[in-house]
Amino acid sequence: MQLQTHAIPELAAEEELDSKNPLRHLMDVEDSLVAVREPSFQLLAFLPAQSHSVEDGLLRLSFSCDQNQVPRPLNISLAVDASPGCGGIAWPAGQILATYLVQRDPGYLRDKNILELGAGTGLVGLVAGELEANCKVIITDQAPLLPIMQKNVAINKLGSNVTVAELDWGSPIPTGIPKPDIILAADCVYFEPAFPLLVKTLDDLADTNTEILFCYKKRRKADKRFFSMLKRKFSWKEVMDDPNREIYMKEAITLMRLFKRQT
Repeated sequence: MQLQTHAIPELAAEEELDSKNPLRHLMDVEDSLVAVREPSFQLLAFLPAQSHSVEDGLLRLSFSCDQNQVPRPLNISLAVDASPGCGGIAWPAGQILATYLVQRDPGYLRDKNILELGAGTGLVGLVAGELEANCKVIITDQAPLLPIMQKNVAINKLGSNVTVAELDWGSPIPTGIPKPDIILAADCVYFEPAFPLLVKTLDDLADTNTEILFCYKKRRKADKRFFSMLKRKFSWKEVMDDPNREIYMKEAITLMRLFKRQT
């Protein structure tokens, strides 16, 4: 996709850097337009406890939970690998969205078709599958990430209700992907040429009854262009029933519900 030239020199420079390294905005470094801080101790306190095994190379995440119907703690093991791109890493926005699901009544997911967009390691979809056996989860991403997602489904023994599928944003939805009742998306706003493709895919997947949970970390001013595109098809509201909201908002992270507009 060809990038347009913009009149604002700073944004033009940003776009040139994007073309060379589209993943740079996912790194915890200071951006020339928006300062990104290291995660605070408050944020780390409610994210899942993590341990990394030297023996098998797996990242293990333990989610605390007060629900009697849910294993306590809820444990997910992940093979992580940055070589396919940013998707092979567990980013904070995904952990925040997964934590929100863990805190909800698991009946919220029962008998639902659930799709995770830009799943990477598949963390959020794996948590959904672990929370509720009576749901069908599809974790999706581009082809280079499929092996790591398939490995993570197998590691967590979730093959009965979690499957992996290739889904390129902007392309027609594959026939094997059913209409989802719930769409989960975390840290999908990072590469400007993909903005219209992501909006198109959301529009193709959703109808006015689809529940869409969208967790987003602001990294630069150019991200506003994504929301300018998104508002043509969707409205949104912040999720207000998350007890951790005030903490992650200080880290420029927002959890939202998207609502498809009537046509």
